[in-house]
Amino acid sequence: MTAEAIEASPRQGVGADGDRPLRIALLTYKGNPFCGGQGVYVRHLSRELARLGHSVEVIGSQPYPTLDEGVPLTEIASLDLYRQPDPFRTPKRDEYRDWIDRLEVATMWTGGFPEPLTFSLRARRMLAARAGAFDVVHDNQTLGYGLLGGPRALGAPLVTTIHHPITVDRQLELDAAADWKRRASVRRWYAFTRMQKRVSRRLPSVLTVSGTSRKEIVDHLGVRPDRISVVHIGADTGLWSPDPSVAEVPGRIVTTSSADVPLKGLIHLIEALAKLRTERPDAHLVVVGKRAEDGPVAQAIERYGLDGAVRFVKGVTDAELVDLVRSAEAACVPSLYEGFSLPAAEAMATGTPLVATTGGAIPEVAGPDGETCLAVPTGDAGALAAALGRLLGDPELRARLGAAGRARVLERFTWARAAQGTAELYRSAIAAQGAGPGAGRRGRATAARR
Repeated sequence: MTAEAIEASPRQGVGADGDRPLRIALLTYKGNPFCGGQGVYVRHLSRELARLGHSVEVIGSQPYPTLDEGVPLTEIASLDLYRQPDPFRTPKRDEYRDWIDRLEVATMWTGGFPEPLTFSLRARRMLAARAGAFDVVHDNQTLGYGLLGGPRALGAPLVTTIHHPITVDRQLELDAAADWKRRASVRRWYAFTRMQKRVSRRLPSVLTVSGTSRKEIVDHLGVRPDRISVVHIGADTGLWSPDPSVAEVPGRIVTTSSADVPLKGLIHLIEALAKLRTERPDAHLVVVGKRAEDGPVAQAIERYGLDGAVRFVKGVTDAELVDLVRSAEAACVPSLYEGFSLPAAEAMATGTPLVATTGGAIPEVAGPDGETCLAVPTGDAGALAAALGRLLGDPELRARLGAAGRARVLERFTWARAAQGTAELYRSAIAAQGAGPGAGRRGRATAARR
């Protein structure tokens, strides 16, 4: 079914996929749509599932997700220990409510990251209290112990999205650690990945976003291949679209990155920009993300004298962000690894030509080198500089790659297609548990008659 057909399909009563609509609990322990892909995933998937006629309730913790009209949010409050402007704060005595709060603080005090575990425990308690309210529970990579136990514990069958194994992030940060103290800190922070590995192996139905991620989940987490389904995600192609009225800014390159997360490879793009500016003095970089005041990226900007050539932006609206990408002569994804790469798909959807590495699933999204993007090896600043220079100097190449990139996204990577594939997986999970939609309501009615 095309995105246009899905958009025009019924939204109440019978689902747009021809079956009864489902009641879906979509869990997200971290939902900020402007920092990382989890919030983006929850926002767009929930909207498109609702457009298919399903009832979707997002259940999340701080930072709470931004959702579209018609999708309700149920808040499960944590102690919000990492909020700005006082991250790693110690709560006041009257903030503690129960033993889960104490566990959350104790884990933070000892250098760990508690949110996946503590959110899963709170979500389990809430779902148990509302047993029968949902046909399926969809966990967005919490992978906490609290979500084990099957329908009897959660009140409905469980489907879990694993975007990619966080063990990949852990290894890259260990590789980048400067000394044993930093390595010890990284190991403690990522201690929750041991839990996620144990939980993953016991999950009946895993959804992931690319073939590359599927292989990594098998290799790193030990999940059986027959339990993993691939449903590609995508771009909001109505929002992320070409607009000829937005003028290109000569020499502008745009990227989305967390400044000092080694996985994102920003340091290599900074080095590439320094090389590029020896031949193209007008080349400059706009980074969508928070600027770190210290660290490898800040030091590289200072070392290469790039203060006036690198600008960080954050907190912009969706429309402002899209216009920013449209204004660039090139978009760049310099990551060492990605489980999918939404920034690649979104840039391509605007018709902005893309330079991307071959890390992880990026080639699966960006397509063949020279056809829909320019592809370069990971961690190679020289190759990045050469590819960006080639794009900036060739308007015809930019136009060709930009048009081909948008066509690829429209054909393969839209949220409407993602929602349809996800709903099909829900029905398979429900059937495997021997319960159809509405089973919870029928069960309560039977109990009342008795």
